Amino acid sequence: MTGIPSLRGLQAVEAAARCGSFVAASEELAISAAAVSQLIRTLEDQVGRKLFHRINRRVVLTEAGLEIFPRLANAFNELRSVSRELGSGNQRSSLVVSVAPSVAMGWLSSRLPGFVDIHGPVDISLRGEDDPVPFDRDLIDMRLSYGAFHYPEHVTEAIGTDAVYPVCSPRFLTGHGPMTSPESLLSAPLIHTDWGPAGASFPSWRNWFASAGVTPGRHIQRGMTANSSMAALDLARGGLGITLAQGLFCARHVEAGELVVACNHVLDLANPYCITTPRRSAQRSVVAAFKSWFIEECLRCVNAPALLASKVQR
Repeated sequence: MTGIPSLRGLQAVEAAARCGSFVAASEELAISAAAVSQLIRTLEDQVGRKLFHRINRRVVLTEAGLEIFPRLANAFNELRSVSRELGSGNQRSSLVVSVAPSVAMGWLSSRLPGFVDIHGPVDISLRGEDDPVPFDRDLIDMRLSYGAFHYPEHVTEAIGTDAVYPVCSPRFLTGHGPMTSPESLLSAPLIHTDWGPAGASFPSWRNWFASAGVTPGRHIQRGMTANSSMAALDLARGGLGITLAQGLFCARHVEAGELVVACNHVLDLANPYCITTPRRSAQRSVVAAFKSWFIEECLRCVNAPALLASKVQR
């Protein structure tokens, strides 16, 4: 074919692919589902290629559809951004940030007021989810991940390598006596974190002991188990045992005296924290500002003096 196909049809394709159905796309575009279907069918006739498989009430992109969708998503996201800017001089910036659930619930959510104080009002959609995430479908502007291997199709930047620290409450440490070596933790109540499939490469207590040259018995599997870093930290703050915590999460509590590092043996994580930013978002000023602030906040925790002082030469 020659010329540009129907822009309205392209918009219908982008919305249907992102929403997963003609009905959801019709609600977003304020037209009927039948009109969405007709727009897409007309576009398919124009280009001579089928773009969707219709499966019950859902639609799935064909190979041809998958080829064009990333560029369509970028184009219409940019158009929406321009429209917002033209619509009102007082229009607030918007930002979609994706992080792991523990980062969203217990770490980033408590720090966002600091960013708003610096940057001004901004509409932030904070998503707590595991890798991989659908950047284009959900118009995600930035993603914090553990490791740089998740999104080779996008620009990913390593920002720092964290470590896990054996931490407990001061009251717990007083009640169980000094713990001057990794061996002294073998008889202490340990709190475990079940990272789940997304965090399978995070170290366990067995890994921590092995890195210290200690071979623990099967009994170290006993004790409490939490399915998130923040829940494990809450158990430790309550005096129920010692947990392995990333510096990202425990720095503030150690600095406040709510937790102490029980033993000066620290295990570095195998991979760095990384920020992924799709090209469609990289040039937006609010994304650049948030990224700079976010990296600073991460590094402030990872490199907290209260934690670095507990590291031993190894």
